[in-house]
Amino acid sequence: MDTDAAVLSHGRAGAVGGPVTLVLHGGGPGCHAASDFGAVMAARPQRSWLWVDLPGYGASPAAGGPRLGTAAAALRELLNELGVGPVDVLAQSYGGSVALLLASDAPAAVRRMVLIGSTPTPAPGGVPDLLDPGLGARLRAAYAGDGRPDLDRMRRLMTDAEWHDGARLPDALVAARFRADRLAEGASGTPEDLAEHLDAVAAPVHLVWGRHDPFAGPAYAAALADALPRADLTVLHATAHHPQSERPDAVAALVDAHLGSSS
Repeated sequence: MDTDAAVLSHGRAGAVGGPVTLVLHGGGPGCHAASDFGAVMAARPQRSWLWVDLPGYGASPAAGGPRLGTAAAALRELLNELGVGPVDVLAQSYGGSVALLLASDAPAAVRRMVLIGSTPTPAPGGVPDLLDPGLGARLRAAYAGDGRPDLDRMRRLMTDAEWHDGARLPDALVAARFRADRLAEGASGTPEDLAEHLDAVAAPVHLVWGRHDPFAGPAYAAALADALPRADLTVLHATAHHPQSERPDAVAALVDAHLGSSS
């Protein structure tokens, strides 16, 4: 598969040198790593950050083929080209599923992971009905189903699904997401069910979950932790699907605790 990893938009932040922490964004409209995780990266400038926009997000062009498989392959090529690794990973939702597939297919590439609100399978450990599989499609339809998305609709999407306290949602973050969505080519494909890959994830995983995540609640997170070979779980109260934006200090502290301090 020719994934042309060089076209993946990426950048560096924080310290030069030292272990690299790879940052991967979620799958909502306009999601991109530099904005979604900007507050966390700024809170830990002593860490060496590598943020990447997956195919169809940010400035990365869309790609054909299985959505997760294509993204994981492109990401693996990019890491090889940059000569970094093994990397630690901080990822959210869709990006966490990509990271799990990368860790399954290339164990030497990933050292440790902190994953936020990731749902790589509809029934972790064979436990059904813990996930709202149609929520993403309903949110996208409300936001852009008529081809007329705007800033107000972006704010409504983020308030309804990503932030527990929408009154605290910064205008600048809404604008960044809307601008990125207008610039992106659009992600394509349906994510695969990664259930059969989870047993092969050797890297330690720490799951971080918003207590009020509408996509899947803490019961899903607990089942996923049980389905992974080496996983723990932290549930953050008063938080929804994007704690990296809503509670960046708490997420940064969990990064230090589970990926190790880079100071």
